[in-house]
Amino acid sequence: MCRNIRPLYNYDPPTTEQEIRDASLQYVRKISGMTKPAKANEEAFARAVDAVAAASVELLGQLVTNAPPRDREREIVRARERAAVRYGERGAA
Repeated sequence: MCRNIRPLYNYDPPTTEQEIRDASLQYVRKISGMTKPAKANEEAFARAVDAVAAASVELLGQLVTNAPPRDREREIVRARERAAVRYGERGAA
C-alpha cells in the first residue's frame, strides 16, 4: 500500500502538489488500514489527507540543504535497477 510514498525533497524538477497529495493519501490509507473509507468515514479521511498534505508542504518548504537537486528521471532508473537486482527482472518493469 505504501509503495507510492517516495522521497519528495530536493528534486529537479521540484515536487508537485499532486505528488505531495498522492503521498499523503497513501500515508492515510496505510495508517487507517483502508483504501477507500466507508461513507461514514469519508469526511474524516479527506480531512486527514488534507492535514498530512499541508504538513508535508510546510515541512518541504522549511528544509534546507547544500546538496544539488537530484534528477528525478535518474532516480527512477536507479530505483528500477535496484528492483531488478532485488526481485529479478519481473520487478524492473
